[in-house]
Amino acid sequence: MGNCFSDVEGGKQAVGGTQQRPNSIAATNNNNGGHNDAVEFFFRSRGIQPLFTQIELSLSASNLLDRDITSKSDPMAVVYAKKRDGKLEELGRTEVVLNSLNPAWIEKVTVAFQFEIVQPLVFHVYDVDSKYHNVLVKTLKLNDQEFLGEATCVLSEIVAKQTRSLTLNLNNKNGHTILRNLGALTIHAEETVSSRSCVEMVVHCSHLDNKDLFSKSDPFLRISRIVESGGPVPICKTEVVKDNLNPIWKPLCLSMQQFGSKDNPLIIECFDFNSSGNHVLIGKLQKSVADLKKLHIERSGANLTLPSPHHGHEKVLKGQLFVDQFCEKQQYSFLDYISSGFELNFMVAVDFTASNGNPRNPDSLHYIDPSGQLNSYQRAIMEVGEVIQFYDSNRRFPAWGFGGRTIDGTTSHCFNLNGSTGAFEVEGVEGIMAAYARALHNVALAGPTLFGPVINTAAQIASQSISYNSSKYFVLLIITDGVITDLQETKDALVKASDLPLSILIVGVGGADFREMEVLDADNGRRLESSTGRVATRDIVQFVPMRDVHSGQISVVQALLEELPGQFLTYMRSRDIKPSPLHAASTSA
Repeated sequence: MGNCFSDVEGGKQAVGGTQQRPNSIAATNNNNGGHNDAVEFFFRSRGIQPLFTQIELSLSASNLLDRDITSKSDPMAVVYAKKRDGKLEELGRTEVVLNSLNPAWIEKVTVAFQFEIVQPLVFHVYDVDSKYHNVLVKTLKLNDQEFLGEATCVLSEIVAKQTRSLTLNLNNKNGHTILRNLGALTIHAEETVSSRSCVEMVVHCSHLDNKDLFSKSDPFLRISRIVESGGPVPICKTEVVKDNLNPIWKPLCLSMQQFGSKDNPLIIECFDFNSSGNHVLIGKLQKSVADLKKLHIERSGANLTLPSPHHGHEKVLKGQLFVDQFCEKQQYSFLDYISSGFELNFMVAVDFTASNGNPRNPDSLHYIDPSGQLNSYQRAIMEVGEVIQFYDSNRRFPAWGFGGRTIDGTTSHCFNLNGSTGAFEVEGVEGIMAAYARALHNVALAGPTLFGPVINTAAQIASQSISYNSSKYFVLLIITDGVITDLQETKDALVKASDLPLSILIVGVGGADFREMEVLDADNGRRLESSTGRVATRDIVQFVPMRDVHSGQISVVQALLEELPGQFLTYMRSRDIKPSPLHAASTSA
């Protein structure tokens, strides 16, 4: 049993059972190609109807090559769609399983199944180097990892199987076989369930058997669902509780997509964690969600069992599982909120610091070309604006500049882009473009680059809205060349703003070093911390380098909306703000 289902903290974190997994976007942490309500809604509005069925792929492997010297491989799987031109488009990644040659990954990969076309899929399995175990999987550079094998198939091959499962032999890249057995990959497909139902539980165990010699066991739970073919598919695991035979785990939140139905049997296994990956089974039991609810109501425990050496019998253990809290909830999607009248209000801030270069020089990021060719900022405003104005009902944008010397000779880190001393809103994307062009004639580039004042101004607007309208959510778009000088002050402003209905999109233009921007985008799993030690309540920043968009690596729509629905839902759910029931019901229909 070498299954450790996490890529951080040495495999001790929970996977797949946290409330932060929004049901509107698939595998939020790592799937670039998964379903996203915001993206789908955008395309639907333009008459592009997606004729597809959402399919979730569960992956497991057996007999992988062992590339590590002192331990076993730490495998991760990556799923690609093979395009007509032969190029691979990444759909998603699993988590890293530590020290295992037979991993069963928990993170699913979502793919849109289109009946009428052939959809080739390519699966790559990598051994992730131990120095990357504290890095979020979506940021891993695959060239730095050791390749373990490749498998290919057509999506319809999996879907057409009676068991919805397909096992493929792993080969070298490009299908070349070698004398050595590289192992096998099994893919299981299930149609996603469009249900908002979920169950939140707090569970604990008592009197667990001790599996360690010099200390107490370090227990964690793994929960698997039994599928129609009769095999188990892992859906989540808890965090590890160190040195404790009576562990209480953090709340688990399971969606109906994960557990199937209330009567579907679940296998709950309790393991003693070992860093070698050889986790020791303490005990297990089989219960449905309905059974777990009954345990909670009756305030009774269920005994764990262990397979007995005598065939067909199980040893009943003293250790028991208890359900301390059980709550059935509705988890609404991003689209439920938007369709019921919730609004995204966008605000824009443009960088006027000297690092952009003299606007009169053709190599400046602010150079206005007489031929009409757009500069980097204009392109960003136009391309980003097409997306963001779609979600803003009145299309009136507060627009500011920062880091420029205004007409009165003072350097301002938050001035109205339209030059007005009072009104700061402009009409639509055209209004932003016009105000930007005028500002270049009236504002001298200066510095330094301070994000703090603009973020605080946006936060003040968001804060004022809470008292009179809970259906507004604000998004500040900062367009910058990436050289920031008030990093700690910006962190302080972001931590303070993380309690507000506000997200911040930072769009980087030009070829600068954007590493500091990536620090603000807490994609490494670590939330920002202020100078006083306060930790952000949630991640509210997303960074998008426009050079990646222009190189064709990502679409501007996907790039901008990748994290926004999740940030929006995290805020609404944490405040228990629900969409209008009438509109939510019609959305489902």
